[in-house]
Amino acid sequence: MSDPLLENMIENSKVLDMRQAVFSRAPLSYRVGNSTLHVQTRFVMLVSAVGLIALLVLFLVMPASRFGSSNLTSDLLGHGEDHSHRHRPWYTGFYNSTYPLSTPVYSDRGYIKYRIAVVSDLDTDSKHPTEKNTWLSYLKKVSHVRVTSTVNVESQEVSVEWDKDVVTLTSGMAYGGRGMELSELVVFNGRLYAVDDRTGVIYEVDLQGSRVIPWVILTDGSGREKKGFKSEWATVKDETLIVGGLGKEWTTSTGELVNHNPQWVKTVTTRGNVEHFDWTKNYEKLREAVGIHFPGYMIHESCVWAETIKSWVFLPRRASTARYNEVDDEHKGTNLMLTASEGFEEVKVKHIGERLPTHGFSSFKFIPGTKENLVVALKSEEVKGKVSTYIMAFSMDGKVLLPETKVGDYKFEGIEFV
Repeated sequence: MSDPLLENMIENSKVLDMRQAVFSRAPLSYRVGNSTLHVQTRFVMLVSAVGLIALLVLFLVMPASRFGSSNLTSDLLGHGEDHSHRHRPWYTGFYNSTYPLSTPVYSDRGYIKYRIAVVSDLDTDSKHPTEKNTWLSYLKKVSHVRVTSTVNVESQEVSVEWDKDVVTLTSGMAYGGRGMELSELVVFNGRLYAVDDRTGVIYEVDLQGSRVIPWVILTDGSGREKKGFKSEWATVKDETLIVGGLGKEWTTSTGELVNHNPQWVKTVTTRGNVEHFDWTKNYEKLREAVGIHFPGYMIHESCVWAETIKSWVFLPRRASTARYNEVDDEHKGTNLMLTASEGFEEVKVKHIGERLPTHGFSSFKFIPGTKENLVVALKSEEVKGKVSTYIMAFSMDGKVLLPETKVGDYKFEGIEFV
């Protein structure tokens, strides 16, 4: 005979066992679910991180032209858009804006001392006299350029003192048996570069080791030529190196047109990416500003972008209203300064000092700390095989601060603050 109280206790015990079983499994189910969710979150985060890194690397390695470099392109083509508000394109990487490379010395007497260097283009004499397959260039340092500049413009003064030693730079790279005809020096991205107007090579100049290191090779014209670009001037704009040629049509020795290759310019990014731009119309506007039309010509060996006034500043080496002729050309030196707006819509003309027919500008730079108002420049002379170089300084309004002073009997065609 069953006991109702005992049966009730047994039934309650079963219910309790069932509840314990349910609740004892619940934490296990919860923990498994939580663990699964945790693993999925880690996986999603890992995939996202890898994707972001891959996207960043893709953007950094692809050339600038794929990411809207049309602003710089428009400027170079002379479209004249106002981009003064633009900042450094992020895809070019970190830019080293150190300039000059050595720290200027400031005096309590009101003057500043800078160090500069000049580099030679020896033409056919660049062949090393004793070493086989070697070409050379001379680099001469200035112990200091002393600049005195006060609020009173009349008291501006510039003087130069040269080092005694000359550094010999050598290279084994040549084209047609010629090389190391260095025609310009320029500081770009915290390094000093020299351009070779024979091979088209841009060399990094290691001042500490007194050597040159090939960096980029520029080819002639549109870039589809086998010949090296006859690089004559170089400047920096928008953290991009810009290299130009003669700006004159390539002609025969008696002036017959051959091609327009010297009227192209090249842009080089900090990563060494090169683009080519046809500046024929821009060069034509420069010479038209002084009444010259083809077959008349103008030869450019110096140009600097002036950020302060948003203009291109040219100091032409030679200019003539007559057809080119090798012999007569030696007496076509200029004292011109041409200032062109960013898009070459407007060109202003000034005359700097006295014109000496056999002297023409070959390089110049703005003196740091003068808000691009003071200029130090080189002038070259080549007459019947004899060459020499002169240095001078002046202000942008045309006032001569240092008259032409002879540097030496070499053709120095590049100058830069180092």
